[in-house]
Amino acid sequence: MRHSPLPVRAACAAMLAALALAGPATAASYPDKAVRVVVGFSAGGTTDVAARIIAKELGDDLGESFVVENKPGAGSNIGAELVARAKPDGYTLYMVAVTSTINQTLYKSLSFDIVKDFSPIALVIKVPNILVVNPSLPVKNVQELVSYLKAHPGKVSFASSGSGTSIHMAGELFKLRAGVDIVHIPYKGSAPAMTDLIGNQVQMMFDNMPSAWPHVQAGKLRALAVTTAERSATAPEIPTMMESGFDKFDVSSWFGLIAPAGTPPEIIAKLNASVQKALAKPEVQQRFKDLGAVTARTTPAEFGAFIKSEVEQWGTVVKASGAKVE
Repeated sequence: MRHSPLPVRAACAAMLAALALAGPATAASYPDKAVRVVVGFSAGGTTDVAARIIAKELGDDLGESFVVENKPGAGSNIGAELVARAKPDGYTLYMVAVTSTINQTLYKSLSFDIVKDFSPIALVIKVPNILVVNPSLPVKNVQELVSYLKAHPGKVSFASSGSGTSIHMAGELFKLRAGVDIVHIPYKGSAPAMTDLIGNQVQMMFDNMPSAWPHVQAGKLRALAVTTAERSATAPEIPTMMESGFDKFDVSSWFGLIAPAGTPPEIIAKLNASVQKALAKPEVQQRFKDLGAVTARTTPAEFGAFIKSEVEQWGTVVKASGAKVE
């Protein structure tokens, strides 16, 4: 049996040593090119707005561009699937919303698992949803809305930013709890849904506070209630759904960053640290507060546990409502 010459073996050993060091070295120099931040909804909605705020902060801190790309469709599943299949190198991230945890139960079959196929980075914000109606609807509070809907079964439509979103499920939960017949009209994001709601093509919506509140302030929409257990600091005069007669009606939206499973933990840690740095800035906190959102501080492990708990919680709501998407 022939043995390799010493110089060849030495060269091979040096190559193996270099490969062993490649992971940490890459993580240390990350990022050295532009990073994609995929959003599963169209531009203008809360997910998109939150992604653009945090992407700018990450870019400023880490010295490379973090570019938001909108990939709407299938209740955000198109964007999520794209990222799940991306190379786990930290250069393709996903701005995940509560929607993805709902979709695990709502959709009969998905090509990805929001827990198993992604590495959590950080929760960014939580926001209440707010029940808004077109001003042409002759109601001033939730009880008047329920009475109107019962008097006009099947005549009122409620919009959502897509099937499976918390906006959709809040509507389904309301429909179930109020015992009313309303028609669900899904859109590819909050922005187009808002356009049709303002134009009275649809009459009501449980939208995220950040995208709906400016239109309420402008008089284009009427706010009836927020969906969280407590009133919003942004609009303390608006009652909660629980105060409006719906016990245990506590629905909130949240948004955070995740990466494909297998992304080096050093890169995950670096991104999490940068997110925490951004969220600690008073000006960033104020920007989110102005939108009706509250910043959230988590480690990757804490965010991962949170995502798992949301999948379980929303699975119960989906099954109770009977909602399904093929």
